[in-house]
Amino acid sequence: MIIENEKDVTKAVLGAYAHTKNPRLREILGAFIRHLHDFAREVKLTEQEFHTAMAYLVAIGQRSNETHNEAVLMAGSLGLSPLICLLNNGDNGMTETDANMLGPFWRMHSPATPNGGSIVRSATPGPTLFVDAAFVDTAGKPIDGAEVDIWQSSPEGFYENQDPAQADMNLRGKFTTDKAGHISFRSVLPAGYPIPIDGPVGELLRAAGRHNMRPSHLHFLVYKPGFKTLISQLYDPEDPHIESDVQFGVTRHLIGNYVRHDTAKGAPAPDVTVPWYSLAHTFIMERGDARLPKPPISGKAQGERPQIPHLEPA
Repeated sequence: MIIENEKDVTKAVLGAYAHTKNPRLREILGAFIRHLHDFAREVKLTEQEFHTAMAYLVAIGQRSNETHNEAVLMAGSLGLSPLICLLNNGDNGMTETDANMLGPFWRMHSPATPNGGSIVRSATPGPTLFVDAAFVDTAGKPIDGAEVDIWQSSPEGFYENQDPAQADMNLRGKFTTDKAGHISFRSVLPAGYPIPIDGPVGELLRAAGRHNMRPSHLHFLVYKPGFKTLISQLYDPEDPHIESDVQFGVTRHLIGNYVRHDTAKGAPAPDVTVPWYSLAHTFIMERGDARLPKPPISGKAQGERPQIPHLEPA
């Protein structure tokens, strides 16, 4: 097709992709092309802005490596990750769901850990946390034999892959649900933390006058054939950024019941000092395909502990 005017560009591109054999890919490409071209028209995108945007996309790729995924970080900072999660869970976003976004810090091959064991694998200061989690199907029947990956930041605000001072796989573990559908483990209370801002995401947050803090949370990834893989997070309601998560991940249903205990009486271990915390939650899993996501990262940072500034909101 010979282009006569700007509207012909969209017609030509849609026509070129109209014969894509895979029907789902054809649907996605058609919608993407239409919306992309309409976006450029709506904002009257200049040539300089276009070239800046292309350099920005390149920079996202250049900033991603085995220990950091800038693309996933950007998707969360634009609210795309939580939107995709809600569109695909909880009756297509119509009801409450235990599902939440994966985030950029999940690693494969977390150490197998027995129920009741600890995921603290190197010296990690902070209040002790005891977690009891149950997993049931939509009828309330316990799910036996599910693999449950756990990961979290330290009370200092770093995941172990970011922090050379922590042992490999610190604050990570893989558990198997018992016949009652339960897992339990010992950890330390996670802290809210700043997301990295030394790349394109940081440029975006500064330009928008946003802070870069995530509220305190604990990650879960649950896998069992016959059930849709459940990815979740439980958030601490006392965190000061619970209402303004930089990644837009907090849903009402996933605000956890982190209970503070100011006496050692009733603590599950004799060496616990006060205050300590407990957290209990029952997760509901939907029937479906069990598929593990591709890990956003695969390695551990080396060298010095990074210094991640805290941005103040405008």
